[in-house]
Amino acid sequence: MRAVAAAGALAVLPLAASCGGGGDGRAAAGPSASGAPAAGVVAPAKVEVIAGLAGCTATIRTEADELREGVCRTPKGDFLITTFPEERLKETWLESARVYEGTYLVGMRWVVSAEPGMLEPLRGKLGGTIRELSGTGPRPGRS
Repeated sequence: MRAVAAAGALAVLPLAASCGGGGDGRAAAGPSASGAPAAGVVAPAKVEVIAGLAGCTATIRTEADELREGVCRTPKGDFLITTFPEERLKETWLESARVYEGTYLVGMRWVVSAEPGMLEPLRGKLGGTIRELSGTGPRPGRS
């Protein structure tokens, strides 16, 4: 649930990040990807469609020009679906999410946040790749 809570807190952060100057639009030292997308399965970037493919009904909690976000509750756990009108907005959001760390299921113009054990079964239904994001800067207890 930490990933879901962190992702919700990030809903507004990309708005500020996308307005900032500088940078060439590429993410620095990108997150790692594990696994390949499910063959032939690509979910459209619409919260309700992704939720339906995942077997639940989303409750929309954020509706903005830069993103839409919905929460799905299932017997196996809750997850957060975030969609973006442009791929660059998704990448900005993911870069901002790095400070929270976590594991995300990522597709074309969408991200699903959930407990890591829920992501692989969702990947089989939605496609996408699983990305593990690591924080930036020094880590406590490491030199």
